[in-house]
Amino acid sequence: MADTALTLIVAGSPDQLTGGYVYDARIVSAMRARGRRVDVVGLDGRFPDPDDQARRSMAEALAALPDNALVVIDGLAMGGMPEVVAPHADRLSIVGLVHHPLADETGLDDGTRQRLLDSETQALALARQIIVTSHYTARGLSRFGVEPSRLAVVEPGVEPAALAASALDIEKERPARLLCVATLTPRKGYDVLVEALAGLGDRDWVFEAIGSDERDAEHAAMLFESTRRHGMESRLHWVGERDAAGLAEAYHRADLFVLPSRYEGYGMVVTEALARGLPVITTTGGALADTLPAGAGIAVPPGDAGALREALAAWLDDAALRRRLRRGAREARQALADWQQAGDRFLAVLDSRRAGESR
Repeated sequence: MADTALTLIVAGSPDQLTGGYVYDARIVSAMRARGRRVDVVGLDGRFPDPDDQARRSMAEALAALPDNALVVIDGLAMGGMPEVVAPHADRLSIVGLVHHPLADETGLDDGTRQRLLDSETQALALARQIIVTSHYTARGLSRFGVEPSRLAVVEPGVEPAALAASALDIEKERPARLLCVATLTPRKGYDVLVEALAGLGDRDWVFEAIGSDERDAEHAAMLFESTRRHGMESRLHWVGERDAAGLAEAYHRADLFVLPSRYEGYGMVVTEALARGLPVITTTGGALADTLPAGAGIAVPPGDAGALREALAAWLDDAALRRRLRRGAREARQALADWQQAGDRFLAVLDSRRAGESR
């Protein structure tokens, strides 16, 4: 069973730098390190609301697989086209990988939300096994008719990382360095962050926001204009995407990590910050209430600029609080699983399913 090959199908290029794609890539790398052959297929077209090109690409990818092949389909690719997957559901061993339900994306109108909910419900019914990346998402899949017997949780791992310079509790006379790593889309809550920071002009801070501004150019433009309107251009820096080395450098020089998301299916960047001993201010949106350990940061209600401002002010003003949260982050760091452990759990789920099918 251990040498069974598998295919992973994702929407678009597998090399994208968002959390879901990074999760997929790390899991693939970990499985390959255990000797498993994994073929990764990136589909052409538009997602999650698929166009004809996306449907053709999915149909061709599935048709190319032999009977009984094991195939993991990322939910972003699978959820919008159950009618394309259905003809292959009986002959292939299909596993769905759900980072968070498509209908839970921020900013959808009611019609689109319901269409995605119906579509993903149909798609998930075709999978023999469903893997989710958080217990929060697992709890929410009952509304899609997913039975617990088909469901498994494989949380992300982290890359081992050196402590950030600030994690050693040596404070210097300079502006506090705040960091966020997230795409500039409505769900990430950057608009709430801008409003929160606008009320902290009397504190000494600079903020670096790392993430693509191309996924929702209109929203990104609104954020840039809001930054100008509040006169924060010299303090709030929208720097775009960074490669692994650039990200590592940003984490190392940061004092505090901030993730103001309205919703997350897990929130991998929170554990990436904790892996460096950085305390975190985030929200309770979605799985974030579970992802941030008690004592390693502050969690506020999603979408609440006033609560976020108060949390930031408390951290900026109270040296004892900063020391306490740094200590909590360093302690949380010791309990984090690495990506090889996550990959081994992923493999165990797949092999258990295949063993059950062969009996």
